[in-house]
Amino acid sequence: MWVLILGLVVFFVVHSVRMVAGGFREAQLASAPGIWKGLYSLVSLAGFALIIWGWILFRPDAPEIFEPPAWGRHAASLLVLVAFILLAAANMPAGYIKKWVRHPMLVGVMLWALGHLLANGDLASLLLFGSFLVYSAVNRVAVIPRGDPAPSVLRPRSDLVAVLAGAVLYALFAFWLHGVLFGTAPFG
Repeated sequence: MWVLILGLVVFFVVHSVRMVAGGFREAQLASAPGIWKGLYSLVSLAGFALIIWGWILFRPDAPEIFEPPAWGRHAASLLVLVAFILLAAANMPAGYIKKWVRHPMLVGVMLWALGHLLANGDLASLLLFGSFLVYSAVNRVAVIPRGDPAPSVLRPRSDLVAVLAGAVLYALFAFWLHGVLFGTAPFG
């Protein structure tokens, strides 16, 4: 359990720098962008690796904290599908999805985490997905004062590509990769 917690702390501390010390981050980017981005990436990857390792160690013995609702798996399937579409939209030129959602990556992570919490009631899942849900919600609120401008040029084709790419990646992940990577097939 402690390896998972350490990984979550490392991962979220580095990802929270913009929220809690934006001036420091901007100064680092201005003075040495390559060094800052390299360190940021290295610490993020270390945290992510610890999360994965901690999950592998803790999940088999993690106690059940609550019984997920019977409809939780169905809701998770829909929420994760939408999350994949939003994650694809976050990496495309601005379309209507990006205009309406504003921060599709954060909203996508929130939906992914919420879906997994509705389908899993063990402590490992609560720690992992609960942490991502709380972080994403706090970060989504934290970006409001920044006043990020709405996209000025919209490419509706980006929305179509995001929906198609998100749906294809979701199907690939749900029907094959999830079972290979995590030992649990959502639809098997």
